[in-house]
Amino acid sequence: MSVRELVVLGTSSAVPTRRRNHNGYFLRWDTHGVLFDPGEGTQRQMSLAGLSATDITRICITHFHGDHCLGLPGTIQRIARDRVPHTVRVAYPAQGQQYWQRLRHATAFHDTDVVVAQPVGGTGSCLLGEQDVHITALPLRHSTTTYGYRLAEPDGWRMLPGELAAHGVHGPMIGRLQRQGAVTTDDGHRVELAQCARPRRGQVLAFVMDTAECDQAVELAHGADMLVIESTYLDTEEHLARSYGHLTARQAGRIAARAGVGTLVLTHLSERYEQQDDPRFVTQAAAEFDGHTVLAQDLRRIPLPSRRP
Repeated sequence: MSVRELVVLGTSSAVPTRRRNHNGYFLRWDTHGVLFDPGEGTQRQMSLAGLSATDITRICITHFHGDHCLGLPGTIQRIARDRVPHTVRVAYPAQGQQYWQRLRHATAFHDTDVVVAQPVGGTGSCLLGEQDVHITALPLRHSTTTYGYRLAEPDGWRMLPGELAAHGVHGPMIGRLQRQGAVTTDDGHRVELAQCARPRRGQVLAFVMDTAECDQAVELAHGADMLVIESTYLDTEEHLARSYGHLTARQAGRIAARAGVGTLVLTHLSERYEQQDDPRFVTQAAAEFDGHTVLAQDLRRIPLPSRRP
């Protein structure tokens, strides 16, 4: 049975706290395991979450500030140590190549050739390697080159058992109808896919970290079933968000509303805030966005919502 869920490994911003580790997010998407922005402590958080190096099939780095990438050396070395047998592609901003090289070879270890660099650049990139999920990257607006990511399942069809039976389509013919778009039944009738199925929209997840408000963030999140987005500050520190190229919870909610998002997941909180401040993030985001909002907590598992019509 396929599983699609976000496993939150860390939710702090520049400085980890007692209850919030540095960034880290693991997306389980059927047979794929996508690790986003592994900060310090990612290996330990993965262990606490019951995840192993072999679960990782891809790593996506938004940018090369330490809280988003300093867990990368240990993660790669763990992949090597555990002899992960499959390819692990690593996407990162091409303009940060020097940082990638430093992190990739940070210390001495028995290396592996399964880790494959996949730098992204320009005004947008389509990442290759997966057939059943399309991954695109778009530049955001931060103090260093930063990219957000969008994972989209191709649109498909939802089979209608009643119509299949009515048209005499059964057994292996159903699979052929899905693959080929049409079949000939036992009595010689041609049946088209559209006669026995209705269009099914593919699921979409968007991942937007350190950025000021920008159109690319909205584009990445357009129609997403789930948007995972930084909300470093509350309204009282909006001036800091503006200075450092970050978002407030209210601004994150505004992006979600503009993009028509289903579920909004707020994360990347400044260390200045205490536990009693948590409800304020949701409240301020809700002033702009009337959908489902979740404030991420370390080690929480958040199922991807059902596909929307």
